[in-house]
Amino acid sequence: MGGKPRRVLILVENLPSPFDRRVWQEATTLHANGYEVSIICPTGKGYESRYEAIDGIHIHRYSLPLEAEGAKGYLVEYSLALFHTFRLAWKVHFARGFDVIHACNPPDLLFLIGGFFKLTMGKRFLFDHHDINPELYEAKFGRRDFFYKLMVLFERWSFKSSDVSIATNESYKKIAIERGGMKPEDVYVVRSGPKLDRLRVLPPVPALKKGRAYLVGYVGVMGAQEGIDLLLQAAQYIVQTLGRQDVQFGLVGGGTSLEQMKQMAQQMGIADYVTFTGRVPDQELLEMLNTSDVCVNPDVANDMNDKSTMNKIMEYMALGKPIVQFDLVEGKVSAQQASLYALKNDPVDMARKIVELLDDPARRAQMGEFGRHRVINELEWEYEAPKLLAAYARLFPAAAPVPGMSK
Repeated sequence: MGGKPRRVLILVENLPSPFDRRVWQEATTLHANGYEVSIICPTGKGYESRYEAIDGIHIHRYSLPLEAEGAKGYLVEYSLALFHTFRLAWKVHFARGFDVIHACNPPDLLFLIGGFFKLTMGKRFLFDHHDINPELYEAKFGRRDFFYKLMVLFERWSFKSSDVSIATNESYKKIAIERGGMKPEDVYVVRSGPKLDRLRVLPPVPALKKGRAYLVGYVGVMGAQEGIDLLLQAAQYIVQTLGRQDVQFGLVGGGTSLEQMKQMAQQMGIADYVTFTGRVPDQELLEMLNTSDVCVNPDVANDMNDKSTMNKIMEYMALGKPIVQFDLVEGKVSAQQASLYALKNDPVDMARKIVELLDDPARRAQMGEFGRHRVINELEWEYEAPKLLAAYARLFPAAAPVPGMSK
């Protein structure tokens, strides 16, 4: 890009930057390719500064007083987030300016800000579709009521307001076109490919196995739709029904259900076999996953998870780990032969497949090698970055074309 650099303002509500890996990879890629990048996001543990510049990227943060539970809680959280995001957008506008607003959901309300600046100042608006919120609402609350219909409406307005949208997989692209009314040429699939300079293969840490022969690893959110209760039921079956006292489970991540899951493990009599780390730095996460013999994804089989690409799957594959997960469409698209697929929402079948892999080291090695090879040669972020730049070339047709990329 010649002349004055294009200026990008990224809006994200659910995680702080640079903790949100997808957003940070997008931001650093844009910065490395000549864009000036600002981010507005919430604060979080370890990310309390209201402003800082990291690697040339300007980060403005705001504080949220609660982590929402229930429809009313989300209404309060999102209202406060919108207020602070709009306020800080004006601050960025006067400090450095921006040419495009890049809005990452959830929630599907950031079109209010993107649309305002688009209508009043001619800014471009890109909608980065991270979660399918109508399906997320149904997964959390188990109903399609007034609020579900409102989620569908907000999603449609988000697409209608955008000049270009980004989907994380083909299922999301289909939603953008069919439910969002977007033209296919304005929707770009940019997967959340891992970066191998972060996901490093390290020597195992035997102490994490707590004196047992095997470690089953999990990384992700401890929430209602993540199926941690199903994973604990699988662990209980392995320990108590199959009598396997040689297996430890290491669960990395925080979330609204963390304490509840700890209590459940205690009540089930398997607390000694399950390590809950909470949210930890990358080094501790990598130590747990590198030590694991098998990694699991117990995401509940529902419309949301069936259509969503889970970062944890890519991370397991990047580290060469065999996987057990439920039989979900996008999970299969990502992992292919790197995973065994348990019957949907069946913890006993998941348990049996975990044990099947633990008892077959040759198969584990073969599956792990397949997954890592797939990441290195197909799924790593370096293969996705040009697609992001192609979406931006669509936003700014006068910008230099991206070599080797088509619409």
